[in-house]
Amino acid sequence: MNTTRRKFLQLGSLLMVASILDAENAYATSSTSENLHLPEKNLRFLFQGDSITDGNRGRNNDPNHIMGHGYANLIASRIAADFPKNAFSFFNRGISGNKVPDLQARWQTDTLDLKPDVLSLLVGINDVGAMVNKPESAKTTEQFESGYRDLLQQVRTLNNNTLLVLGLPFVYPLGNVKAKFDIWKPEVERRKLVVKKLASEFDAVLVDFPSVFEKAFKDRAAEYWVWDGVHPTIAGHELMAREWIRQVAKRLFFLKKYGY
Repeated sequence: MNTTRRKFLQLGSLLMVASILDAENAYATSSTSENLHLPEKNLRFLFQGDSITDGNRGRNNDPNHIMGHGYANLIASRIAADFPKNAFSFFNRGISGNKVPDLQARWQTDTLDLKPDVLSLLVGINDVGAMVNKPESAKTTEQFESGYRDLLQQVRTLNNNTLLVLGLPFVYPLGNVKAKFDIWKPEVERRKLVVKKLASEFDAVLVDFPSVFEKAFKDRAAEYWVWDGVHPTIAGHELMAREWIRQVAKRLFFLKKYGY
């Protein structure tokens, strides 16, 4: 067999292997997409948490105030306006001051009964606040993890296909936080690790809000984004909304239209 023919056959073999691999990869990608991909109509989005999610939301059915004025409202209004034919529903049940035990106490009525397809949860800063201000009665990190896991497990038991979206808590040395920031910071870091662990355990989307803020601090001082060290400004809420959509788009593919 001459050299030219040998090279030709080798090239043909390589091309055949490449074609097989491409086909297998395409199938794997398609299968994965189908497994991760919820229907694009009639989805029920629920935002849960504390004051950051609450956003001074209305407590009745007035559609002008129902989602509050924070990141949850920005996300919901954007998606609702851009996908009006998809018949999506949006709910905000964040309550200012809530900790994980508070969520556990109202979880049936304010979460399970709403049967969310997408559940977004941001909680933890008030759990840390209790540790800072009333350590004798505050829950430990281990209790925080146990309670948080209980919330997620109840949702999984109700509907194993619910897309869970877990936000990392954050804190910065501003306002009243500044005086005891040496306590606030490590306690928040511990709870961030818990949320990361649970996101992996429950196959949830993890939204790293702290990283987004820390990048933004390079452009403008921290108080421009998180005015008191805990609560975002309007600019901060917009950053949160963009990052939420960016991360959730990895599972809800129609959100990729935003290009964040």
